[in-house]
Amino acid sequence: MAKTIVVNIMPEETRMAILEDNELLEVSIERTQSGNVVGNIYKGKIKNVLPGMQAAFIDIGRDKNAFLYTGDIHPDVPSQATDEKLTVGQDIIIQIIKDAIGTKGPRATTHLTLPGRYVVLMPTVDYVGISRRIERSEERERLKQLAEKVRPQGMGMIVRTVAEGKSEEEIKRDIDYLNNLWNSLAARAKRTNAPTLLYRDVDLVIRIVRDYLSEEVDQLIIDNAEAYARVCDLLKYMSPELLPRVKLHQGAEDTFTHYGITEELDKCGKRQVELKSGGYIVIDKTEALTVIDVNTGKFVGHTNLAHTVLHTNLEAASEIARQIRLRDIGGIIIIDFIDMDFEEHKHAVINALEEKIKRDKTKTNILGLTGLGLVEMTRKKARQNFEGVLYSECPCCEGRGRVQSPETVSINIRRELRRIAKTKRLEGVLVVQVHPRVAALFTKDDAISIIEKEIGRSLTIEAIPTMHPEAYSILQLGQ
Repeated sequence: MAKTIVVNIMPEETRMAILEDNELLEVSIERTQSGNVVGNIYKGKIKNVLPGMQAAFIDIGRDKNAFLYTGDIHPDVPSQATDEKLTVGQDIIIQIIKDAIGTKGPRATTHLTLPGRYVVLMPTVDYVGISRRIERSEERERLKQLAEKVRPQGMGMIVRTVAEGKSEEEIKRDIDYLNNLWNSLAARAKRTNAPTLLYRDVDLVIRIVRDYLSEEVDQLIIDNAEAYARVCDLLKYMSPELLPRVKLHQGAEDTFTHYGITEELDKCGKRQVELKSGGYIVIDKTEALTVIDVNTGKFVGHTNLAHTVLHTNLEAASEIARQIRLRDIGGIIIIDFIDMDFEEHKHAVINALEEKIKRDKTKTNILGLTGLGLVEMTRKKARQNFEGVLYSECPCCEGRGRVQSPETVSINIRRELRRIAKTKRLEGVLVVQVHPRVAALFTKDDAISIIEKEIGRSLTIEAIPTMHPEAYSILQLGQ
C-alpha cells in the first residue's frame, strides 16, 4: 500500500494530508495566528474552584481559562491530590489535552507527557507502556525490558510504534533528550511566576516527522524550501534512513492543488457523501454526538434485497471509517446502517468497520449494535478538526441548517401589521422591507390590497436582496 504525506505551507497556515493508494484519508490544518495549544505545559493560577462540578478553572495567560477536571489531577503530584486541596490563587502545573472549541476553554490535566520520536516520557507516573500497534509478543517484551533499563528513575514512559526494531542506543538517546527537557522545564517552573508557558509543543511540520513519518511512508512531499531544510536537518539526527523519502515540490501549483486534495477537501463540508454503488451516507452533528445514516439511494442491486442491503452497508462501512478519520470526528458516534435480517450480515458489516478503523491512529472504540440496530462508537478528540478551522456558524440560520420559510415570514408580517393597526394611529404610507422571496408572496392573489383594506392604509412592499431571509422592517412615510 503506497502511503504519501503531502504538506502545503503558507505564511498564514500549514496543511498536511495523508494519502494511501492516492485516496485522501487524513487532513490537519494549523493556522499561524491562532496557534496550537494541545501539548503545551503551563504554570497556571487557579481562578475558580467549582466543587459541585469537581472542576477548577486555571488562568494560563490566554483569552480563555483552562478547565481542569479533578479526574485529570494526578494523585502523586504534591498539593494536587484531591479537589479539597485546590484553592483559588494556588499555582499549578498543567498540560493542555484538548483545544478550546466554541465557548469552551481548553481542557487540562496534571498527567504530564513529553513526546519524542520513539518514546513518550511521563514524569509524574512510574510505569512502562508499549504501543498497542506493536503486535509481536517477542518485540513487545524486548522493548519493555529495554525501557525498564534506560528510563529515568521514578518516571514512566510509553514506547511508540516507530520504536519497533530500534536499538537501545537510539531509544536511550531519545529518552536522554526528553529527560533533559523535563529538568529544564521543572527548573523554569520554580523561578517564574504564573501564568506562564513552560513548554510549547512543536509546530505541525515537526509533529509530522515525530508522529507520522515512519518506514510505512513512501514519500513526504513539502512545497516550502525552508521547511524542507528543517525536516532534513531533523532526520539527519533522528532517522537518517528516512531522508531519501523527503521530497521538495517546486511546481507552479501548491501540493494540495497538484495532488487534487483541495477538491477532495471541499467535499468534506457537505452533509451527504455519495457511494460508488449509488447509495449515500448523511453525516449530521449535534452538541453531544455525530449521527451517520446509510441509504441505498439509486442502488437497486442485482440479486435480492438482503444482498443489496449488505453490499450498501459494507461499502458504507469503509467510507464511514474514512470520513470519520478525514473529518476528525470525535466524541460519541452513532451509525444507522440499513436494517439487516441475517446475523452473519450484521457481523460482516461490524467486522468491515473494525478492520478499516484499525488504520486510524486516534483511539477509537466500537461498542457494537444496540437493540435498535444502531452502531455505537467513541473516538478521542484533542485538537480542533479542520471543519472547525475552515468553517464558522452560518449567520443566517445560526447553525440550525434552516431558516423560516417565506410563508412563515409573510404571516409574521401580517400579524405585526394587524397589531400596529389596533394599537397605533397610522398615517401615510407603510413600507415593508423584506427579502425578495418574501416580497414575491405579496404580489400573488391581490394580497397587498386585501391587507390595505384590513388595516386602512396604503402599503408598499420593497424587496431588499441583502436582507436576512427572516428579517423585515415596517416603515411609516409621511402623508
